[in-house]
Amino acid sequence: MNLLTFDIEEWYCYKRTELYPELDCYLDTILAKLEERKMKATFFCVGEMGRLFPDVIRKIYAHGHEVGCHSNIHTWLNKMTEVECREDTHRAVDSLEQCIGEKVKSYRAPAFSIGESNKWAFEILAENGIERDATVFPAARDLGGFQGFGSKTPCTINYNGVTIKEFPICTAKVMGKEMAYSGGGYFRFFPLGFVEREMRKAPYAMCYFHIGDLLQEKGGVMSREAYEAYFKEPGTPKARYMRYVKTNLGKKNALNKLMKLISDTEFMDLRRADETIDWNQAPIVRL
Repeated sequence: MNLLTFDIEEWYCYKRTELYPELDCYLDTILAKLEERKMKATFFCVGEMGRLFPDVIRKIYAHGHEVGCHSNIHTWLNKMTEVECREDTHRAVDSLEQCIGEKVKSYRAPAFSIGESNKWAFEILAENGIERDATVFPAARDLGGFQGFGSKTPCTINYNGVTIKEFPICTAKVMGKEMAYSGGGYFRFFPLGFVEREMRKAPYAMCYFHIGDLLQEKGGVMSREAYEAYFKEPGTPKARYMRYVKTNLGKKNALNKLMKLISDTEFMDLRRADETIDWNQAPIVRL
C-alpha cells in the first residue's frame, strides 16, 4: 500500500507574489500527472489558504483529490498551548470546509509536530471531526519525533477516550539510524532507486511533498527576524544556514524524480487507504 500526500502552504507562507505563477505551474504539473495516471492523492492544506487562495484549494478538489487539513497558519503544534491549538484547528477545518463544501476528515500537523509532549492534540483533532491523522514520525529526529510510538504501519490510536486512525511516516534504517526517506528533504537527498527499493520492501509506504520542495530558493539565507517569526526559536547563524542547506539540497532534479516516482508507482489517497484497511486487524497504540 503506497500513499501519496502533499502539504500545501506556500502561497500563504511565502507571501511573495512573484512566486505565485511558478507555484501554480508546479501544482498544475502535478495534477496533470495524477490525472494521466488516474490516481488520487491527499493534499493537506493550510486553513488560511481556504480564505486567501480558495481557487488553489478548489482546483485540487475539482480534480477529485482529498483535501485534508494542515493547521491554520502553519505554526507547529508543539509551539502552541492547548487553547491556541484548539482555536487554530477549529479555524483551519472550518475554512477548508467552507471552501470545498465537504467535511474534512484527514489531518497532518506542520513538521510532524505531535509527539509525547502534546498528545492532547489528538483530542482536539477528534473534537473537530478528524478521523485520520498522518503526523506521527515514529523515530527520533531533529524536530522531536515520536520515539517508542509502537507502530510503523497504519494503526488505531487510543488516547484519553479518543480514537484516531493513524498513518505514520515510514522510515528505513540508514547507517544504524531510523530515517524517513520518502518525502521532503529526505526524498531530495536519497537517490530515487533507493527510495523505490525501500518502498517495494515494505507493505506500507507514504510519500509526502511540498510544492516548495521543487522550487529553487531565490531569497538566500533567512534573516534572523524572519527565521524566529516562522520557526519560533532562536535564529542563530548556524540554525539559519542549516535550514537554508536543508531547504535547497537536491532541488535541481526534484520535479523529475517526483514525476518518475508517480509514473512507476501505484498510489492512493488516505480515503481509499481507510476503506482498504481491515481496522479490526490493525495494531492499536494506547498513548
